[in-house]
Amino acid sequence: MSSAAVPPLGARIRQARTAKGVSLRALARDVGVSASLVSQIETGKSQPSVSTLYAITTALGISLESLFDATESAAASPVVAASSAAAPGPVLHALAAFSADPGRRIGPVVTPGEREVLELDSGVVWERLGHVPGTDVDFLQVTYRPGGASSGSGGLMRHAGTEYGCLTSGELVLTLGFDEYTLRPGDAVCFESTTPHRYRNDGEEPAVGVWFVFSDT
Repeated sequence: MSSAAVPPLGARIRQARTAKGVSLRALARDVGVSASLVSQIETGKSQPSVSTLYAITTALGISLESLFDATESAAASPVVAASSAAAPGPVLHALAAFSADPGRRIGPVVTPGEREVLELDSGVVWERLGHVPGTDVDFLQVTYRPGGASSGSGGLMRHAGTEYGCLTSGELVLTLGFDEYTLRPGDAVCFESTTPHRYRNDGEEPAVGVWFVFSDT
């Protein structure tokens, strides 16, 4: 989907925050980051890490899906598309179909060239493998580049729901509570996402796996 527009993720975070009546400083305090960083994320000047994105959705009491399913006005869409074409950023492809039609099913078959791709901070890439309308589940192929981690600061993250993952290539270190595991191809994990956790790639090759994250929000 090389022609897909950059999803206005930051604008949707701002929309969700204002709808909840939460100030920028209050959200930053709840997430544990600076108000400046939240502002940069909302204005599209910075991409959140995996842990920060989950922390924001948890603090606002919304699901990750709700950010991608938000409907944009038809008038705003051309502006987004034009700005993304003029200024390439860390987001490679999009999730643009959600802004055009939030009820659209992705699938039942999705080829590699049709995946919607979102590159987050800290060397992590999410590729959406499918979506069934009305469900709160993220079906993703996740890539951690060498040195990549779900939290750039080294902190553990926690969020609502449960997650299931299976590593297909490379090695990935999972910190889960007080325990640490090294995942190798074929290894699978499942746990309550409220358990503090962090993924990191200490190797020299990308670590790639398939993840299902079910939201309880």
